[in-house]
Amino acid sequence: MKKNLYIQFENNFFDKIINRKRIEMINIIVQKIKILKLNDLLDIGTTKDTSAGSSNIFCKMLNNIPVHKSISNQKINNKRFKLCLKKSITSKFSKKIINHFRSDLVISSATIEHVGNYKNQVTKVKNMILLSKKFVVFTTPNRFFPIELHTKIPLIHWLPKKIFRKILLFFNMRYFAEEKNLNLLSKRELIQILNNFSKDINYKIYDINFLGFVSNFLVICKIKKKIKINDNF
Repeated sequence: MKKNLYIQFENNFFDKIINRKRIEMINIIVQKIKILKLNDLLDIGTTKDTSAGSSNIFCKMLNNIPVHKSISNQKINNKRFKLCLKKSITSKFSKKIINHFRSDLVISSATIEHVGNYKNQVTKVKNMILLSKKFVVFTTPNRFFPIELHTKIPLIHWLPKKIFRKILLFFNMRYFAEEKNLNLLSKRELIQILNNFSKDINYKIYDINFLGFVSNFLVICKIKKKIKINDNF
């Protein structure tokens, strides 16, 4: 039961409110980063959908960055992007590809929870850092927000992950029951991932609040120094 994760729940009232949170996050990005001084943006996990107003909304609202690029596991034909590569962000990248796609700002909206296990999540962050010249920005839902934002089921995602997945199977939500498709992060787990790269980045996590709870995390990382690229990763 493969899903288009981006547009699956975009039409109801709840998700319209969540989309306002996305705009709130973009406003924070604009406040914290001098966008007008950036030459290029690389979007990780671009969606091919163009029907929803919120599709690739981060790119749309950062349109004053002259050059946009995309790396996605979907085939992207959107004319917004000067360069597109169909490739998983957790796979190996050649030196040639990194140099070709490296950008001032690397951005990824709500994809780290969809790349699989902890090792893959670390790899995703590592590759985003390698692909960035100045900044890495990404967002992810908070595991401990009372409503799980993909299934819309309250509280059960607070249980141990194995039990949570068994309950999803009971509700016939097989897609989201698989770790490779949904692996939610707490703030502690997010910090653990980021601390693997303390020599390469300075970072700050911004809490995004909804209904009195932290619903999402916005992570802004600044690259400390130019990272030496080996021939293959």
